[in-house]
Amino acid sequence: MTEKIFSKASEKDVTRAIVSEFSKQFSEYVESDVIVVGGGPSGLMAGRELASKGVKVLIVERNNYLGGGFWIGGYLMNKVTVREPAQHILSELQIPFKKYMEGLYVADGPHACSKLIAAACDAGVIIANMTIYEDLVLRENNRVSGVVVNWTPVRALPREITCVDPVAMESKLVIDATGHDACVVTTLEERGLIKKAGFGAMWVEQSEDLLVEHTGEVHPGLIVMGMSVSTTFGLPRMGPTFGSMLLSGKKGAEIALEKLNQ
Repeated sequence: MTEKIFSKASEKDVTRAIVSEFSKQFSEYVESDVIVVGGGPSGLMAGRELASKGVKVLIVERNNYLGGGFWIGGYLMNKVTVREPAQHILSELQIPFKKYMEGLYVADGPHACSKLIAAACDAGVIIANMTIYEDLVLRENNRVSGVVVNWTPVRALPREITCVDPVAMESKLVIDATGHDACVVTTLEERGLIKKAGFGAMWVEQSEDLLVEHTGEVHPGLIVMGMSVSTTFGLPRMGPTFGSMLLSGKKGAEIALEKLNQ
């Protein structure tokens, strides 16, 4: 018999470790400073910026992976581009990139995405994967005060057995970083509290500046960033270039800090 390398732990110990630590963390983050809905590049960037300032941040992501299109890039070719000045954020995150032409830079999608995820986690962001946003918590004067979530696989169950009630999580601010779907904004629209325009056709040179410009609070307690901004305000889309996603995340985090400090 070969000499044992690993320490002694049985199946029950592994299971208890997972259950106890998950339960403890989930219970703690039922009340957060900021809940970010969507773990794409803008949501991860905002989470990293806020958590590094001591803000208690939870990212809710419906998939079992993070990064959205930042990982796979354009047309499944996993190369991502950023335009000046967003390459400075790549440098800040220690993401390798190269200059393709004046003002346009290229990075490897998986490497860039991995670095951004690690930066968010290192800053203290907590992530709830396979957790789908369903609704909002609204308080006095319809202020956004949290989100209602469920397990993503519940959506795949047959209708006759899907009576699985969601749970609510409270926060001081909610960030809609759900991309083109603008899921949180859509909920407000369904309640007649806001009107979204839907994103426009692609126009790279206009879209990124407009997206960063319009990043901000669109309803008390709700900040929009990333492609949710384009959908909310009817701005052009920009395709597989991600500088505005990163800069929108930074700006959204700055606005959130101002709101939290008021």
